Amino acid sequence: MDVIIIGGGIGGLTTALSLHAAGIRATVLERTREIRPLGVGINVQPHAVRELTELGLGDELAALGVPTADMVWVDGSGEAQHREDRGLARGYRWPQYSIHRGELQLMLLDAVRARLGADAVRTGTTFEAVEQTPDGVRVRVTDRTTGEPGLLAADLLVGADGLHSAVRARLHPGEGPLHWSGVMMWRGVTPTEPFLTGRTMIHADAGRGARLIAYPIGPAAAEQGRSLTNWVCMVSVAEPQPLGGDARWNRAGELEDFLPHFADWDLGWLDVPALLSGSTGVLEYPMVDRDPLDRWGEGRVTLLGDAAHPMYPVGANGASQAIVDARVLAYRLATTEDPVAALRGYEDERREATTAVVLANRRMDRSKPRNPGDAAGGAPAKGVYTTIAKTYGRATGDDAAELNTRASLNPPVRESAGGARTEGREEATT
Repeated sequence: MDVIIIGGGIGGLTTALSLHAAGIRATVLERTREIRPLGVGINVQPHAVRELTELGLGDELAALGVPTADMVWVDGSGEAQHREDRGLARGYRWPQYSIHRGELQLMLLDAVRARLGADAVRTGTTFEAVEQTPDGVRVRVTDRTTGEPGLLAADLLVGADGLHSAVRARLHPGEGPLHWSGVMMWRGVTPTEPFLTGRTMIHADAGRGARLIAYPIGPAAAEQGRSLTNWVCMVSVAEPQPLGGDARWNRAGELEDFLPHFADWDLGWLDVPALLSGSTGVLEYPMVDRDPLDRWGEGRVTLLGDAAHPMYPVGANGASQAIVDARVLAYRLATTEDPVAALRGYEDERREATTAVVLANRRMDRSKPRNPGDAAGGAPAKGVYTTIAKTYGRATGDDAAELNTRASLNPPVRESAGGARTEGREEATT
């Protein structure tokens, strides 16, 4: 079986590694000419860390990420409103890692090239269209360097090409614009002193529609007694609405556009204005998602990751869901004789789970009742974040015992791409 994957991000590269482990050939087509370590911090949740560990990447992941110890919701004075353990401290057999997105992507890229071959990832290649035949797909592409068109044949096509997926647009034409939450986000990374446990993720809400998420992402800085702190400022500027066509993505942000919302914040143990001012670069973009689909793909074509289920980042779950998508897809293809049936089985399983996350992220972003008597945009009511956290955990299957005991998604006994037979579907392993 040959599978073409559109998109060389975290989801696409994990898909290639997962298919290879199942003995299925994969080629990744990426439109950028060079994959570089772009972006800022993300979180890899224990359910995704397990999958990368079972792909043999546990040591590499540990070398790049900070194992998150806890999550603390605080008000504008720095007083804790709710706290919960994360990762190993919560009872999982795998950590939660806070990590630089670009470094994780390059780690996966190196693994794909080492295991599948240097030509397994074709950069500078733009997806144009796909035509299905009774026994495969024909994929039209364009070489961005030469402008030459190309036609590739495979058994299946996976669209893992992100928020602005061209494959999704072909499958679901006329879907309309992205849904904007009304929140603008600014993101950066700043060297700071460690705060709280030194491995704490904070969510600070001082009211007035401004929130801050911050957490350390640099193991090297931690070893030197410092913190490389990733931060996200979220400011409500409008009511939820369709995103206008002139929105720009990952553009350079201007400090004066968001610092005034945080200028008087004093958490005591973290100087918020200094944190925001100290970043060497700031990225700005709107917080968006889409309504869940009742089907992702059709025939021999499917979607994966943000192309299938774009979600608000407030739950720190987007990349993790893409990684699990990749593993379930490979397992279904390795254990189902009919590849088209395998794609539908993958979609049925993952669509239910990811729809729950998309909707839970929306609720968590919007469900912030305020103290009685406060003006609109006042400080959060006491206990509200405890309620939100527990509700979110139930909705998204945040159950350590369930993950710890679930059977592995490593495929059954199979022929690997290199011809060696390997065992799979063992019980959970660290």
